[in-house]
Amino acid sequence: MAQDDLGENLQLENVTSEAEDHESGPPDYRIATYPADYTLELLHQKWKAQEIEIPPFQRGFVWKQTQSSKLIESFLVGLPVPAVFLYSERASQKYLVIDGQQRLRTIFGYFEGYLGDEHNVRRNVFRLKGLNENSKFFNRQYNDLYDDDKLRLKNAILRAFIVHQQDPDDDTSMYHIFERLNTGGTSLRNQEIRNCIYHGRLSALLDELNKLESWREILGRNAPDPRKNDIELILRFFAMRNMGTDKYIKPMKDYLSRFMKRNMNPDESVLARLKDIFEETCNTVVTNLNERPFHVRRGLNVAVFDSVMVAFSNNLRRVPPDIKDRYKRLKVDGKFVESTTNSTTDANVVVRRFREAELQLFTS
Repeated sequence: MAQDDLGENLQLENVTSEAEDHESGPPDYRIATYPADYTLELLHQKWKAQEIEIPPFQRGFVWKQTQSSKLIESFLVGLPVPAVFLYSERASQKYLVIDGQQRLRTIFGYFEGYLGDEHNVRRNVFRLKGLNENSKFFNRQYNDLYDDDKLRLKNAILRAFIVHQQDPDDDTSMYHIFERLNTGGTSLRNQEIRNCIYHGRLSALLDELNKLESWREILGRNAPDPRKNDIELILRFFAMRNMGTDKYIKPMKDYLSRFMKRNMNPDESVLARLKDIFEETCNTVVTNLNERPFHVRRGLNVAVFDSVMVAFSNNLRRVPPDIKDRYKRLKVDGKFVESTTNSTTDANVVVRRFREAELQLFTS
């Protein structure tokens, strides 16, 4: 398999129903949103007490010192500052930052004297730069401010909009809220959002499995996809295999999100079983169907992928000797083609293609 461009996206077959599912809006929710005016001192106290959490963005803290300095100056002189959005998690009652992490990290960093990611030991000392040189705040750290200015900053107000999902009882609206409010540069894709919101032992396992040699052979490219479409495929395999098609509810993207949320931090024994089944399934698929088996027409067809991969995972000890010929016939079977090219995320279509893959590949 040839080495490919590190910046190239994984090529997926353009199936209209899959694209529509990725772009779909939320089903019915009851969500309460209310404003809360917090002093910067109180927000900092909540941050230190770990009552506010910021999702682990890949890009981390990206503001420059001048940009951060002007935010602090705005609070000191009374200029308006945009509100932040905080999601109140049902179980923990902690606030998850949906929008406003750069502003909050700037505020907390200034109180603590440093600018940048708090885990970076080489953070810059936070002095106010880029201001008018005649300003009394120019080049000052927090500890250099006059006492009245320190008090003014601590008592400055930052409005927060608190979002709380009332129904259903699963916090799934957080995904859609994050999707709509994320404003940092290029819009995040579905799996990038999930990795931010549902970060845990499962997301770490998905990253690990994405490097598996036989998995990269199935995809037909060595380099990980920069938008995490390959990781979403692994998640789709686990969700469809473990939850079952009988429990599937459209849209697919919410189905995957619910699975990832429910399994954020499974026991090590569960992680080991997931790892073993995925590795063995990938190895068996490559051995019997060769590289790029799911590139049926142009690009990888995700509906062919999920149904055939799950069928293989259920029959690892009884692969028929003519499996390659069976797969060739399956790919041109009229019912299977229809269920992998049209309405592919509809519940009845999902059930139909999984049944056809199981019957035609592994039933005598």
